[in-house]
Amino acid sequence: MTSTPADARDRNLTWHQNRLSADARRAALGHGGAVVWLTGLSGSGKSTIAMALEHRLVSAGRVAYVLDGDNVRHGLNGDLGFGDADRAENIRRIGHVAALFADAGVICIAAFISPFAADRDAVRGRVPPGRFFEVHVATALDVCEGRDPKGLYRRARAGEIARFTGIDSPYEPPSAPEAVIDTQGRALSECVDELEALLTEGGVFDR
Repeated sequence: MTSTPADARDRNLTWHQNRLSADARRAALGHGGAVVWLTGLSGSGKSTIAMALEHRLVSAGRVAYVLDGDNVRHGLNGDLGFGDADRAENIRRIGHVAALFADAGVICIAAFISPFAADRDAVRGRVPPGRFFEVHVATALDVCEGRDPKGLYRRARAGEIARFTGIDSPYEPPSAPEAVIDTQGRALSECVDELEALLTEGGVFDR
């Protein structure tokens, strides 16, 4: 079978605009769609905060869903490795999925190391203005390494894992995130309170 060049395929594609407006979805669901993007080092607390925020929101009758880095690599992104190009592709795909969730009126909570600023900025560009909330889970490296819930830092220090973020691969912290959370010495409920307030102040749902 002869493959079709990418540019030719693009000419055959048409974007079909959904008949439901964002306002109509908001009226039906009781809130707007949004992307809460948690970025930070491994072990910083991203997944824990994401799951707790999802539970808080759903318990209050809101539609929310977590996209977690490890979970996505079990399926959608199972073909990707951990080199810079694959990490960028990982975030590109997830960015599109997160934007679709937000367009559907869902509060999508994404928990990814997402070490490169350009990749996170590209995701922001796919979401309507005011509906992307970048949250830097800024737990210090020594604290993350002390937790080491998966034993990844130990393996990276032993040379068993190459290009590990924070050890021998860079992490570029956000320059202007909507929120910065350091989990050290803070209760999980406090972190979730802060993010719920962020969404309220951002107009995702009413007070």
